[in-house]
Amino acid sequence: MTDLAAPIPAPAEASKGLLARVIGVFVSPRATYADVAARPRWFGVLALSTVVVAGGFFIFLSSEVGKQAVLDQQTQLIESFGIKLNDQAYDRMEAGIDRARYTTSIGQLIGIPLVAVIIAGIMLGIFNALLGGDATFKQVFAIVAHSTLITALQQIFALPLDYVRETMSSPTSLSVFAPFLEENSFLARLLGAIDLFQIWGIVSLAIGLGVLYKRRTAPIATTMFIVYFVIVAAVAAIRSALS
Repeated sequence: MTDLAAPIPAPAEASKGLLARVIGVFVSPRATYADVAARPRWFGVLALSTVVVAGGFFIFLSSEVGKQAVLDQQTQLIESFGIKLNDQAYDRMEAGIDRARYTTSIGQLIGIPLVAVIIAGIMLGIFNALLGGDATFKQVFAIVAHSTLITALQQIFALPLDYVRETMSSPTSLSVFAPFLEENSFLARLLGAIDLFQIWGIVSLAIGLGVLYKRRTAPIATTMFIVYFVIVAAVAAIRSALS
């Protein structure tokens, strides 16, 4: 993560508007992040991502298909950690499922900005304190905020498929390429936890940080992937051991 990148052309004088930055994150991330680094703005894009995700869940969980899919997901998640639900516990979960559209949406409205702040703080500490960078928190936070657009696109893509499939299991995880694996095996758990959109999001954030700190993208992305895979592998190992 210490290799210097080739000089990045300075962004054009004309600042990119919100729509241009939203599109740019997907089609020309390096130039877009250069504009964000030079003129850090975060509110509009973070609000858009948060509302898209929260609104998508609200609509999905307002349907009977969505309610049942979430109930099934919660049951499977609890039981994957070796906890067996009795009839009373299941009835309580079922009785509270009508509130899920509100609690989940509110959770996203609070959680997405909060996680973005935490990630920005961690990145600022690593790159400034440990690697000698001089970016401001506002710049790093703006980069992180723009990378959340990948999550918003994931929901736009995945929720309609979840409705058709009547399940909350991710249609973009690597497990879709290995349906023959035993559901409770470590490999199945591991592949199910690795999502293609999450990989894209890591790459996008690495590009943004590389532009901001004038460093190569590859070492940043590699380090992030190592951390990501260690976490998902640990969770998969625990779940497969307890199931």
